[in-house]
Amino acid sequence: MGRWRPPATPMSAYITPQGFVALQSELDELWLRRRGVVKALAEAAAEGDRSENAEYIYRKKELGGLDRRIHYLQKRLPTLNVVRETPRGDAIYFGAIVELRDENGDELRYRIVGPDETDAKQSAISMDSPLAKALHKKCVDDEVVIITGEKLMRLTVLSIRYSESAAPS
Repeated sequence: MGRWRPPATPMSAYITPQGFVALQSELDELWLRRRGVVKALAEAAAEGDRSENAEYIYRKKELGGLDRRIHYLQKRLPTLNVVRETPRGDAIYFGAIVELRDENGDELRYRIVGPDETDAKQSAISMDSPLAKALHKKCVDDEVVIITGEKLMRLTVLSIRYSESAAPS
């Protein structure tokens, strides 16, 4: 019997148009990749004893991973709300590219996106993250205090913009 886990907290169902296109193209690529894996699995299965066939075992695991991701995307994509409108005003909302200054004077830049399109390399943070929740509805020059574990961070909002084409670097 497996370990009991509490149900996962539901993720927000918002996504940018670029994120939706990226997930849709990932699903299409997974279906194409799945064809090759099924073919390789059939060839490995034809070799005989499957219990000691490393290629067969590897391809079964790979196929299982692909099928899980395909199933997730097929369930998730229809539930997503694509946010096409840019908020008016000077406050931080979904899709904002925010520049912050921390206590040490270092400048940080984040883009607030949906949970399905977060990317640490692109500084894209989920709207469900503690930082994004603390920044919500803040304006330029507002101070934000975030407690992470035992550490207290003070951040000052330097700028807010909503440029679809310019992603944070």
